[in-house]
Amino acid sequence: MNTVPAQELKRRGLAALDDLIVNGDVHLIRNNRPEYVVLTEARYQELVADAEEAYVARVKASLAEVKAGRVRRFASAEELLQAIDAAGE
Repeated sequence: MNTVPAQELKRRGLAALDDLIVNGDVHLIRNNRPEYVVLTEARYQELVADAEEAYVARVKASLAEVKAGRVRRFASAEELLQAIDAAGE
């Protein structure tokens, strides 16, 4: 794990990250604990794209469940909670 203390960042500015970011994400340590993660714009865009792809996959899977008739509808939240309780017994 690439780490840099917050004090080093304060002292050197972004130059403290330059050598480390080449090897991957950098964890910023504050009070002896990882507090923040610094990543390149390319890595950030990759994470955003992965999250979007996962979201689309979940929506498609949900729509497939609805289309296959494996979804029950409830008239109220109370009715849903009762069904959950009954399933757990």
